[in-house]
Amino acid sequence: MTALTLKHLRYFDALAGHRHFGRAAEASAISQPALSLQIKELERILGATLVERGPRQIRLTPLGEDFAIRARSIMRAVDELAGLAQTAAGPLSGRLRLGIIPTIAPYLLPRLLQRLPERLPGLDLRPREAVTQKLVRDLVEGRLDLALVALPVSEPSLEETPLFAEAFLLVRNLSAARLPVPALTDLQHLPLLLLEEGHCFRDQALAACKLPRTPNGEIIEGSSLTTLVQMVGAGIGVTLIPEMAARVEARSAPVVIDRLAEPAPGRTVGLVWRRSTPLADHYTALSRIFREELMPAIAEI
Repeated sequence: MTALTLKHLRYFDALAGHRHFGRAAEASAISQPALSLQIKELERILGATLVERGPRQIRLTPLGEDFAIRARSIMRAVDELAGLAQTAAGPLSGRLRLGIIPTIAPYLLPRLLQRLPERLPGLDLRPREAVTQKLVRDLVEGRLDLALVALPVSEPSLEETPLFAEAFLLVRNLSAARLPVPALTDLQHLPLLLLEEGHCFRDQALAACKLPRTPNGEIIEGSSLTTLVQMVGAGIGVTLIPEMAARVEARSAPVVIDRLAEPAPGRTVGLVWRRSTPLADHYTALSRIFREELMPAIAEI
């Protein structure tokens, strides 16, 4: 009889995380038929069905849901054992799974991908872009090592390390260039463009404008900061963007970008990782490198 192996658990963990054979196979760097074969073998070993297979999606059986929790716990422990060995191997090296939110990724990730190999040549950075809620879940469950997000995330099992603070800037159509910059409270009375539900920057912008999370006023949603700025350029309304996005987005549409009166709203960007990781000292050192590499990029804006 074939024995249950860590490979079986890792493939099932990928399937449980993605709930899709194709995406799980891609994340596991194997073909979809090979992944399906591994899951069938796992079910044969256990003598039970873990996955309900449909034409468009899969569902875990009740046993599959319980098994996924146990498998994730085992894989997290295995990863931490590997991390424990890595602490004795010198500078941070090997695979580093970095989560990064969409309102940071386009503006800072290219610089990190360019500069980190010079600072840490043995590091294999694997970035993944997603909203904060998903990154925090994947981090807690061991599918990510670090995440670059807006703080705080307020998850007790995670360590938070601030890197820098930045202001939110007001974006108006170019026709408003000679008009006074409105006060922050006046934005409540203007057509306001916001990111769609799920983005933490949406909640931060609403809080800055002193609006409820489900405002009754005229709110228009977009899927990215670029979309919002293009809509402002088309004369649809106004929006807020983080300072790091200003240079890139101002080139792409007929808009004017202004600083709001003090105290201006803003956010703190930082790294988060699991408190239980044996690589905490390495990640603390890495946070200093991130700060050194990213602060000049912010200062240039």
